[in-house]
Amino acid sequence: MAVADRDRWDARHAGAGAGAPAPPDALRGREHLLPAGGRALDVACGRGTVAAWLAQQGFDVDAVDVSPVALAAGAALEPRVRWVLADLDTGLPADCAGPYDVVVCQRFRDPRLYPALAAALAPGGLLVLTVLSEVGDEPGPFRAVPGELAFPDLVTLAHEEGNGSATLIASRAPDAAPGSPPAPPAPS
Repeated sequence: MAVADRDRWDARHAGAGAGAPAPPDALRGREHLLPAGGRALDVACGRGTVAAWLAQQGFDVDAVDVSPVALAAGAALEPRVRWVLADLDTGLPADCAGPYDVVVCQRFRDPRLYPALAAALAPGGLLVLTVLSEVGDEPGPFRAVPGELAFPDLVTLAHEEGNGSATLIASRAPDAAPGSPPAPPAPS
């Protein structure tokens, strides 16, 4: 585990308020896209407001973060979530491989994780990503380049880039196996 990362995030979360359950930014106003239930994964969950919200929507949630302080805050907010301590620099934890009906990653960018996030989706599963972007802002090591949130094996439902942010909501076709190409679009 990257001790410096853990210590930095522990310090940041120690001074923060508890927070309230809330949908991921990209799903606000689009909650109708959420599957009816099942399993969910919240990657780099922080204090767990999204994980808690998903649990309140009826999902069995695994929430992963590098900060034990953040995970403890999340556990106080929603004890039904399985809180997993892991350094995402080494990939998703082996016991969080899926399949998941929803995978959320909000405000954490590591393009090396993108294939694992997509592979963790169940058929019909929903991927919800929000990262910092250089589109409409300055370039930097923690910012996505234009077009970075492209997942050719998933069906894009919403994609936005601008004002320093990039979001993607995508789905694995209901009849597709993980890693298979998306179904062709329906005729108009």
